[in-house]
Amino acid sequence: MEAIERYITSNDLLTIIILLVLLLLAVAKTLFNNRFEDFISLAASGKYLVIKSKEHKLLFGFNVLMLTAHILSVSLFVFLTFRLLTTQTLEGSGNLLLRIITAYSFIVLLKITVEKIIANVFDIDEIMDTYIFQKQTYLNFISLIIFGLSLFLVYSDIPSLPLFYLIIALILIALLYILYAIVKKNLRLISRFWFYFILYLCALEIAPYVVLYKLITKY
Repeated sequence: MEAIERYITSNDLLTIIILLVLLLLAVAKTLFNNRFEDFISLAASGKYLVIKSKEHKLLFGFNVLMLTAHILSVSLFVFLTFRLLTTQTLEGSGNLLLRIITAYSFIVLLKITVEKIIANVFDIDEIMDTYIFQKQTYLNFISLIIFGLSLFLVYSDIPSLPLFYLIIALILIALLYILYAIVKKNLRLISRFWFYFILYLCALEIAPYVVLYKLITKY
């Protein structure tokens, strides 16, 4: 009988990323317990957005912790997506994951920086600060859902491909909900400048992720 060579991808590096995310969440809950509880209840109540949206402090400790957890969670899911859909054996997967984290971090921070510059140029700092806070809060919350679903892709015995498509569908629904929630909260303002809002969505909310997808699938 001829032996069949079997490739097994180690999950050790993924486990480290998962532990880092859990550590960030533990630190956030320990240092900012009330804020963390309000944030977790975001799906059921808008209390967190109402109370905290007046602060506009992106560099506040809690926001930094949640943004870091967001970047790691999304990067983990992107890596799992690439590993699941590629037909090649991933060699140097650690370098690939590191590149994904670096690229996504750059995109997120660059988007926020460009948005702040645009706000300053057009003298709409207050409006843009509120928008950035609302958007980033929703994205941070959804990233926790993505993180939980990614655990199934890493450790579950459920067939990965059907589960992956289910997760993609849930993520798309969540993103559409974010867009709906933000538009609803700022409907009066958006209706006055709907053309610029659509232009903004295409240039800063869609294009960067298309570029990230092209880079990952190419290299």
